[in-house]
Amino acid sequence: MTRDKLFALIQYPLPHHLISRAVGWFAETRLSWLKNALIRAFIKRFKVDMDEAAEPDPTAYACFNDFFTRALRKGARPVAEGLVSPADGTLSQFGRTHHGTLIQAKSQAYSLTSLLGGDMHRAAPFRQGSFATVYLSPSDYHRVHMPLTGTLKEMVYVPGRIFSVNQATADHVPGLFARNERLVCIFDTEEGPLAMVLVGAMIVAAIETVWAGQITPLSGQVQSIRFDEPITLEKGAEMGRFKLGSTVVMCFGHEASFDAAGLDASVRMGERLGEIPHHATQTS
Repeated sequence: MTRDKLFALIQYPLPHHLISRAVGWFAETRLSWLKNALIRAFIKRFKVDMDEAAEPDPTAYACFNDFFTRALRKGARPVAEGLVSPADGTLSQFGRTHHGTLIQAKSQAYSLTSLLGGDMHRAAPFRQGSFATVYLSPSDYHRVHMPLTGTLKEMVYVPGRIFSVNQATADHVPGLFARNERLVCIFDTEEGPLAMVLVGAMIVAAIETVWAGQITPLSGQVQSIRFDEPITLEKGAEMGRFKLGSTVVMCFGHEASFDAAGLDASVRMGERLGEIPHHATQTS
């Protein structure tokens, strides 16, 4: 048995939510000596570039979570033309969605309908479109931005486990992104429907959005909220953030043309990923 497979298997019996709540307590502590020690150790371990931060002084943050979700200085991430990356991270998978199936990793596929909360009608506009997955490592900037200008249509909280979402786990836990706790945000865009799926992970204490604040954890049932009053976010605008690392899965209603030559490319928020051809442009 490989080390990666063993790492994935030992996660099954772990009390995921209890571990995350415990880590969340430390991440929210306001004890100066403790939060400063945590922040300094993290910067050293993951080689975080504080020159990019709007607040470069590590001791100025009230708690570890404020540091982890830090804003970038103005101009640190210019927004390119076309379809852009929603976050800093690794472009772990991208391509066509074939008959409602997405690729998670080599030899691992999963259901679009399950990913979006189990509703076939919600998934229908994306069944023959495209998708892209960006994995955020601990060292990355952890705010999530819009890859296209969009108007929020529906927000769906989906309860679940919170396995790690690193490559070792993605390779060995079937349907990982469709079984972890997640937040699904459906937008209308000029390029067609867009689903932004913020996937929770081990020790992720919460997911936040700019329109509703902290979302998870909620109850043990799927919860859907529809928006009658329009909430429109421009391309490149912040839409949410992770309190500790995770993954974003983007689903598009039409076929996207991706620029990347291969998988596992490092991407930065605002960097061009490709485009959705003009001939496919329409709103859902």
